[in-house]
Amino acid sequence: MNTDDRNMLARGYVATRLPAQDLDRARRFYAEQLGLEPVDERPGGLLYRCGGAEFVLFRSAGASPGTFTQMAWVVDDIETVVAELERRGVVFEEVDVPGLRTRDGIAEIEGNYPSKGARGERGAWFRDSEGNMLGIGEPVF
Repeated sequence: MNTDDRNMLARGYVATRLPAQDLDRARRFYAEQLGLEPVDERPGGLLYRCGGAEFVLFRSAGASPGTFTQMAWVVDDIETVVAELERRGVVFEEVDVPGLRTRDGIAEIEGNYPSKGARGERGAWFRDSEGNMLGIGEPVF
């Protein structure tokens, strides 16, 4: 196997899939609370694009346990984004576990990936209408 064969997935792009038991309810949440509209749709699926990435909400009989971050946005000003989303009715998780605690819905996170050039990150988490755990992050330089 040559190097090109091993890196075939690295040449693609990643697209997130999030389950929705009620696609109409999910569409309303993403429009009203997050200000996002699908750029395309098909029976049982809604396609969204943010920046250079995309995600799909798909009709599913199953549901995520919502115990981990399934998708996150990286923003320049987390306090402004959190305040605006709260104004729209988004409820942020309060976290208090060893090594991670939120204050006013935002956590200070030690460390970051060296390639990002940041010394840390600030993060906040919320659940969508379907129980999917979503995050917002801001690198700290």
